[in-house]
Amino acid sequence: MVSLFTKVPVEESLTLLRQNFKEEILALYKHVLTSNYFCVDSQFYEQTDGVAMGSPLYLVIANFYMEDFEMKAIEKAPHKPACWYRYVDDTFIWPYGQEKLMYFLNQLNGIHNNIQFTMEIEEGHLPFLDIDIYMKMDTSLGHKVYRKPTHANL
Repeated sequence: MVSLFTKVPVEESLTLLRQNFKEEILALYKHVLTSNYFCVDSQFYEQTDGVAMGSPLYLVIANFYMEDFEMKAIEKAPHKPACWYRYVDDTFIWPYGQEKLMYFLNQLNGIHNNIQFTMEIEEGHLPFLDIDIYMKMDTSLGHKVYRKPTHANL
Protein backbone atom coordinates (compact mmCIF):
# COMPACT_ATOMS: atom_id res chain seq x y z
CA MET A 1 0.00 0.00 0.00
CA VAL A 2 1.08 3.54 -0.63
CA SER A 3 1.63 5.62 2.55
CA LEU A 4 -1.25 4.00 4.43
CA PHE A 5 -0.98 5.88 7.73
CA THR A 6 -1.01 9.38 6.32
CA LYS A 7 -3.86 8.39 3.98
CA VAL A 8 -6.31 6.76 6.42
CA PRO A 9 -9.42 8.98 6.19
CA VAL A 10 -10.05 10.45 9.63
CA GLU A 11 -13.79 11.22 9.30
CA GLU A 12 -14.57 7.75 7.92
CA SER A 13 -12.49 6.19 10.69
CA LEU A 14 -14.37 8.21 13.30
CA THR A 15 -17.66 7.00 11.81
CA LEU A 16 -16.48 3.39 12.23
CA LEU A 17 -15.24 4.09 15.75
CA ARG A 18 -18.61 5.66 16.62
CA GLN A 19 -20.24 2.27 15.95
CA ASN A 20 -18.02 0.56 18.52
CA PHE A 21 -17.17 3.01 21.29
CA LYS A 22 -18.98 5.21 23.78
CA GLU A 23 -19.14 8.94 23.13
CA GLU A 24 -16.52 9.71 25.84
CA ILE A 25 -13.95 7.41 24.21
CA LEU A 26 -14.87 8.67 20.75
CA ALA A 27 -14.16 12.25 21.90
CA LEU A 28 -10.64 11.18 22.88
CA TYR A 29 -10.07 9.49 19.50
CA LYS A 30 -11.36 12.57 17.72
CA HIS A 31 -9.06 14.86 19.67
CA VAL A 32 -5.99 12.75 18.91
CA LEU A 33 -6.89 12.29 15.24
CA THR A 34 -7.71 15.94 14.54
CA SER A 35 -4.97 17.67 16.54
CA ASN A 36 -1.87 16.84 14.53
CA TYR A 37 0.79 19.48 13.99
CA PHE A 38 4.31 19.26 12.63
CA CYS A 39 7.19 21.58 11.85
CA VAL A 40 9.28 21.74 8.65
CA ASP A 41 11.99 24.40 8.20
CA SER A 42 10.69 26.32 11.23
CA GLN A 43 7.20 26.47 9.68
CA PHE A 44 4.31 24.82 11.55
CA TYR A 45 1.60 22.91 9.70
CA GLU A 46 -1.62 21.16 10.68
CA GLN A 47 -2.28 17.72 9.25
CA THR A 48 -5.89 17.85 8.06
CA ASP A 49 -6.42 14.20 7.14
CA GLY A 50 -4.74 10.88 7.73
CA VAL A 51 -3.23 9.52 10.91
CA ALA A 52 -0.02 11.14 12.08
CA MET A 53 3.10 9.00 11.71
CA GLY A 54 4.43 8.13 15.14
CA SER A 55 1.05 8.53 16.81
CA PRO A 56 0.46 5.78 19.38
CA LEU A 57 -2.94 5.20 17.74
CA TYR A 58 -1.84 4.95 14.13
CA LEU A 59 -1.65 1.14 14.05
CA VAL A 60 -5.00 0.76 15.80
CA ILE A 61 -6.83 3.25 13.58
CA ALA A 62 -5.24 1.97 10.35
CA ASN A 63 -6.16 -1.63 11.21
CA PHE A 64 -9.67 -0.63 12.27
CA TYR A 65 -10.24 1.22 9.00
CA MET A 66 -8.60 -1.44 6.79
CA GLU A 67 -10.66 -4.28 8.30
CA ASP A 68 -13.83 -2.50 7.20
CA PHE A 69 -12.29 -1.59 3.81
CA GLU A 70 -11.24 -5.20 3.17
CA MET A 71 -14.58 -6.67 4.16
CA LYS A 72 -16.44 -4.38 1.75
CA ALA A 73 -13.88 -4.87 -1.05
CA ILE A 74 -13.91 -8.66 -0.86
CA GLU A 75 -17.70 -8.73 -0.57
CA LYS A 76 -18.02 -6.77 -3.86
CA ALA A 77 -15.34 -8.70 -5.74
CA PRO A 78 -16.64 -10.96 -8.52
CA HIS A 79 -13.58 -13.20 -8.02
CA LYS A 80 -12.83 -13.38 -4.32
CA PRO A 81 -9.24 -14.11 -3.29
CA ALA A 82 -8.63 -17.68 -2.16
CA CYS A 83 -6.81 -16.17 0.82
CA TRP A 84 -6.17 -12.68 2.15
CA TYR A 85 -3.59 -11.98 4.85
CA ARG A 86 -2.73 -8.48 5.98
CA TYR A 87 -0.51 -7.01 8.62
CA VAL A 88 -0.83 -3.23 8.77
CA ASP A 89 -0.02 -2.21 5.17
CA ASP A 90 1.33 -5.48 3.76
CA THR A 91 -1.25 -7.74 2.16
CA PHE A 92 -0.78 -11.25 0.81
CA ILE A 93 -3.42 -12.57 -1.56
CA TRP A 94 -3.47 -15.59 -3.82
CA PRO A 95 -6.34 -15.43 -6.26
CA TYR A 96 -6.89 -17.01 -9.65
CA GLY A 97 -4.15 -15.89 -12.04
CA GLN A 98 -2.58 -12.63 -13.09
CA GLU A 99 -5.40 -11.27 -15.29
CA LYS A 100 -8.03 -11.59 -12.55
CA LEU A 101 -5.49 -10.32 -10.01
CA MET A 102 -4.98 -7.13 -12.06
CA TYR A 103 -8.76 -6.69 -12.24
CA PHE A 104 -9.00 -7.13 -8.46
CA LEU A 105 -6.12 -4.66 -7.89
CA ASN A 106 -7.87 -2.06 -10.06
CA GLN A 107 -11.10 -2.67 -8.18
CA LEU A 108 -9.35 -2.18 -4.82
CA ASN A 109 -7.69 1.02 -6.01
CA GLY A 110 -11.04 2.37 -7.21
CA ILE A 111 -12.76 2.17 -3.82
CA HIS A 112 -11.14 5.19 -2.15
CA ASN A 113 -8.74 7.76 -3.62
CA ASN A 114 -6.59 7.71 -0.49
CA ILE A 115 -6.16 3.93 -0.28
CA GLN A 116 -3.97 2.64 -3.09
CA PHE A 117 -2.44 -0.81 -3.28
CA THR A 118 0.78 -1.75 -5.03
CA MET A 119 1.66 -5.26 -6.12
CA GLU A 120 4.61 -7.60 -6.34
CA ILE A 121 4.19 -10.74 -8.37
CA GLU A 122 5.83 -13.94 -7.18
CA GLU A 123 8.86 -14.88 -9.25
CA GLY A 124 10.07 -18.01 -7.52
CA HIS A 125 9.53 -16.43 -4.11
CA LEU A 126 7.67 -13.52 -2.54
CA PRO A 127 8.78 -11.52 0.48
CA PHE A 128 5.94 -10.85 2.93
CA LEU A 129 6.82 -9.10 6.19
CA ASP A 130 9.99 -10.90 7.34
CA ILE A 131 9.14 -14.15 5.59
CA ASP A 132 10.25 -15.32 2.15
CA ILE A 133 7.41 -17.45 0.78
CA TYR A 134 8.08 -19.84 -2.07
CA MET A 135 6.30 -22.66 -3.84
CA LYS A 136 7.65 -26.15 -3.23
CA MET A 137 7.86 -28.83 -5.92
CA ASP A 138 4.56 -30.31 -4.64
CA THR A 139 2.92 -26.83 -5.08
CA SER A 140 2.56 -26.32 -1.32
CA LEU A 141 4.01 -23.15 0.17
CA GLY A 142 7.33 -23.10 2.00
CA HIS A 143 8.91 -20.26 3.92
CA LYS A 144 12.18 -19.02 5.36
CA VAL A 145 13.37 -15.87 7.09
CA TYR A 146 13.58 -12.86 4.78
CA ARG A 147 15.87 -9.88 5.27
CA LYS A 148 15.60 -6.79 3.06
CA PRO A 149 18.81 -5.83 1.26
CA THR A 150 18.99 -2.79 3.54
CA HIS A 151 18.75 -4.92 6.71
CA ALA A 152 21.51 -3.87 9.14
CA ASN A 153 21.08 -6.74 11.63
CA LEU A 154 20.44 -4.26 14.46
